[in-house]
Amino acid sequence: MSTLPPLVLTDAERAELQHRVRAHTTPQRDVTRARIVLLAADGLANRQIARLVGLDPDRVGSWRRRFAHERFAGLIDRPRSGRPPVYGHDERLRLIATVTQTPPDPASHWSHSQLADALADIGISASQIGRILADLDIKPHRVRGWITRREVPEFWERAADVCGLYLVAPDNALVLAVDEKTGIGARSRTQPATPPAPGRVARQEHEYVRHGTANLLAAVDVHRGRIYQATDLDRNTAANFIAFLEELDAKVPGELAVHVILDNGSSHIALATRWWFYEHQRFHPHYTPSHASWLNQAELFFSILARRLLKRGEFGSVAELVDRIMAFIADYNRTAKPFRWTYDGRPLQAS
Repeated sequence: MSTLPPLVLTDAERAELQHRVRAHTTPQRDVTRARIVLLAADGLANRQIARLVGLDPDRVGSWRRRFAHERFAGLIDRPRSGRPPVYGHDERLRLIATVTQTPPDPASHWSHSQLADALADIGISASQIGRILADLDIKPHRVRGWITRREVPEFWERAADVCGLYLVAPDNALVLAVDEKTGIGARSRTQPATPPAPGRVARQEHEYVRHGTANLLAAVDVHRGRIYQATDLDRNTAANFIAFLEELDAKVPGELAVHVILDNGSSHIALATRWWFYEHQRFHPHYTPSHASWLNQAELFFSILARRLLKRGEFGSVAELVDRIMAFIADYNRTAKPFRWTYDGRPLQAS
């Protein structure tokens, strides 16, 4: 009995096949086909592969041959014969025209059953409407938030001012990007998490217990990367913000000017805060434009903190949450580097 030689794969092909097998979003049929090719490349016979993937040996041989001749294109389902679609071009246009119109009161968006009622003369069912919309990648049940920024010169003036401090370090001065991360939840899962294993990602119980929340007030040293943080986490008030500024004033050498990047939060623009800046002349506040918190580099650090600690961390109390955040910042500061900032604050030009 002849034995088929192993499939020969490039490094890129093997990496892509392994990614398909590991990714939890890959359809199961595509996982099976990728496993067939990988096992064939490892030298297994079709009958051995069939037992491992749960398919008929002839079917395994078919996918093996298709990949050998067509590579990844061979793993895609071919068009199938059958009767033509019941709802053709005109019916689909009617559906698109309807779903993009204002929905009937009092609904906020179209449901499949409402669309079926509106297109009753076609006789199309709600389930079929769902399939057609999925095929067209139209999702009337979904929405993405958006803030419309007013086109005012002040926006670009403030953006250029902030970015100028990022791109060129001022002489004899420190640039600090300051912000708060509020409402950080101290949560613990009701069941322990399952660690990752070959072919399986870590699994985490979706139910959790809330133990309270905390706020983090932090400043990023823009040109060195170090993080300054409040010694305790409390409510976001002007008094607490001023107390943090007092801490910074004590920590920063007196011969340095301090440029502070701020958004327009209530504690930052409060009358007491403005008076504090007036009385401390070496501190120079620079406010980001409205709807432009992304210009504050403190948001970049908060994103790192959320991904590496808060998203999957478990905290049995607010005190434990605070301790873990402080420990994370201390560890971060050991190897901190400044963010690489390239945007200069001017309007982007179309290429």
